[in-house]
Amino acid sequence: MNHVSVQMLEGVDVLAAVVDTRSFGRAGEALGMSQSGVSRAVERLEARLGIRVFDRTTRSVRLTEEGRRFYEEVMPLVGALAEVTSRAAGGAAAVRGRLRVNIDPFFSSLILAPRLGALLDKHPDLEIELRSRDDLGDLVAEGFDLAIRFGHPRPSSLVARKLLDTRVLTVASPGYLRRHGHPSDPRELETQHHRCILFRDPATGRPFPWEFHQRSRRRTVAVRGSLMVNDAGTLYSSCLAGHGIAQLFELGAESFITAKKLVPLFPDWSDERFPLYAYHPSRHHVPAKTRALLDFVASLVNEAGEGG
Repeated sequence: MNHVSVQMLEGVDVLAAVVDTRSFGRAGEALGMSQSGVSRAVERLEARLGIRVFDRTTRSVRLTEEGRRFYEEVMPLVGALAEVTSRAAGGAAAVRGRLRVNIDPFFSSLILAPRLGALLDKHPDLEIELRSRDDLGDLVAEGFDLAIRFGHPRPSSLVARKLLDTRVLTVASPGYLRRHGHPSDPRELETQHHRCILFRDPATGRPFPWEFHQRSRRRTVAVRGSLMVNDAGTLYSSCLAGHGIAQLFELGAESFITAKKLVPLFPDWSDERFPLYAYHPSRHHVPAKTRALLDFVASLVNEAGEGG
């Protein structure tokens, strides 16, 4: 590695700390530096690169577009260098360090978190920070290594990897069905006789529409409901308690259906599927810690028989 390359790498650790903490002061605390020392290191990096890396105000620090491109390109290379160095030094494991994950609350609470101990046992030098979020946000500017989100990807510079498709099931508890009867057609949910539990779409603030798919046929039903939630745990608990009919992902609902705590409705109209995607900043090199979590999630998907 030549002198210019070494110079360019100087300050990258400071850059990463600022992106991770979103603050010059907190980055200094993490690195054992003063805030002014962090600022000078960033200024030197900007001078060497010939670009402004951060937009700085009294309240916030955000990557510029040029800074974002540099960060997305250089951080995977730094991760690769760290892995090579670790292997050369006889490190105990390549999978190490902190992994910050922006994760869908439903997948985190019902699927990943209950099983995560197996991954941490396998990689004792790995630290995982799960941040349950309603939306993807700005993965790079907020310092996330990886995101796992339900829904179809929107155009961006991120690498999107589809992990699975899961069916959307319409279900109710046996107690609800005893009180209100078993609807035989989705259009019955438009009547006052039935109550549905609505789920808020974070992108619009309105309830997700209720769709019913039968092969190539698609039907949207204007369901009736007096309860709207924005949390998967609340959706499940209120449905299990018999407060209404809900639309749930088959992934995560199987155990309740097997235990007969929830009853699937409209089996002829249950062909709708919803995808789960992983997002990360660069396709050039995926760090070992990121690959380890992605492989673990893939194993959970395979166990559930939902691989997509």
